Amino acid sequence: MNAPKRVLMLSSSRAGNEDYLQHALPMINQHLANIQDILFIPFAGVTVSWDDYTAKVQQALPDYKVKGIHQFPDVLQALENAQAILVGGGNTFNLLNELYKQDLLAPIQRQVNQGTPYVGWSAGSNICGNSIRTTNDMPIVQPPSFDALNFVPFQLNPHYSDYQAPGHNGETRAQRIAEFCTLNPTMPVIGIREGTALLLQEDALSLMGELHGVVFEGTKQSVIKIGQDLSDYMQR
Repeated sequence: MNAPKRVLMLSSSRAGNEDYLQHALPMINQHLANIQDILFIPFAGVTVSWDDYTAKVQQALPDYKVKGIHQFPDVLQALENAQAILVGGGNTFNLLNELYKQDLLAPIQRQVNQGTPYVGWSAGSNICGNSIRTTNDMPIVQPPSFDALNFVPFQLNPHYSDYQAPGHNGETRAQRIAEFCTLNPTMPVIGIREGTALLLQEDALSLMGELHGVVFEGTKQSVIKIGQDLSDYMQR
């Protein structure tokens, strides 16, 4: 029997000029109350080694013992014994490709379905959705599929921004998402701004942080307010 999922989907590792994971610490601490050991999945790191990435996260989370999944001789056993699963940002395609390569998608889903807390940011949040088709990243590798963990039955767009640089003639983020919605009109896309997060707890979904989010559905676009109950999006 599945336990209620406990999933914290952070938009980013930084907010503004703050230190690495500084803005996220209160949310992480609340989400991981009474937990000391964290299993970190660094596969989104491309230009940084997985060891260095793990060390960076350990430095940012000194109150926890952080160990990379790649540092265990048996990754499946490491997942089964994990008190919490933490998945960092970087390149979403590389992250998902490595999870497929090591046959880890189903084991992660199983652990989270059994109640193991999950925290991700950026790419680590992207893979919580139905697929990674609304990531901002370049497809530097080709995963076997774009299908992801599907903890939430919709698409995510971390780092969402309305900003358009003066003189830049490329599509805005909203225009890119509108392209997706044109071809997938029944699949919602939730954009979360840097410094915010979606929290899934016992099938209740809400937005945390200080900035409003955006949801795209078909041709419609609407604002998501902080603390707003988004649980209806879990019923799709």
